[in-house]
Amino acid sequence: MATNLVEVRRELSLANRIVANEGVIDAFGHVSMRHPDNPNHYLLSRSRAPELVTPDDFIEYDLDSRPIREPSASQYSERVIHGEIYKARPDVNSVCHHHCPAFMPLLATGTDYVPVFHLGAVGGIKPPFWDQHDEFGDTNMLVCKPEEGASLARALGSHWMVLMNRHGVTVAGTSVKDCVFRCVYSARNADYQVRALTIGERIASLSPGETEMAGSINVQTTGLTRSWEYWSMRVVKSGSAVPAESKSTKPKKKPAAPAKKKAAARRK
Repeated sequence: MATNLVEVRRELSLANRIVANEGVIDAFGHVSMRHPDNPNHYLLSRSRAPELVTPDDFIEYDLDSRPIREPSASQYSERVIHGEIYKARPDVNSVCHHHCPAFMPLLATGTDYVPVFHLGAVGGIKPPFWDQHDEFGDTNMLVCKPEEGASLARALGSHWMVLMNRHGVTVAGTSVKDCVFRCVYSARNADYQVRALTIGERIASLSPGETEMAGSINVQTTGLTRSWEYWSMRVVKSGSAVPAESKSTKPKKKPAAPAKKKAAARRK
């Protein structure tokens, strides 16, 4: 797991690009990470499409989702989703909010997510639903207020995924790589589940025991590393690799000495 800020910014930038490249996120959605040096802060990009996020784009926030330094760029309006989950769950180190098409049929019909293949176990069995309207009435459907983010965090509880009626999905992870793994394979599972439901009403899902054991494979084997390497290569092949150097880490060059001064120095 990345520990220094240069590595962290690069890893988090790559995470945003991976979930975009794998079809989990499009122009909307975001991936964040708890600050490695301060658990009461987190890093989240400025407001832009995840596929374009670079290491320079990250803003540091406290858990009330207030920027530590006032940024010159626009911010995501739903950043309270991240801050309130980090506040409620000390074991969470990364959060992703997305609107993956694979989940939309489940969200529109209130159909429970169930793992239909072993990698889908990372989403759990019947993770909770959250309906913003229940507590806040008619809204623009965005989670912008701290009390809305706190309500969502309560619904998440001890789970790793919460389904947001008529909106999207929020996924938590113990690390950025774990969060991305959960996002990609829960989305893959949702797609398989919806396809299966078009064949028949009854589908076979993993048992609670199978879900628990299969859900921990990614952290007990090389599966997480293999997947990250594979997705990273796919990002490179897609032509959207993270920039090799960023303005925040690239050392500044000393300005060249004027020609007259150089000539004088040679005469001396």
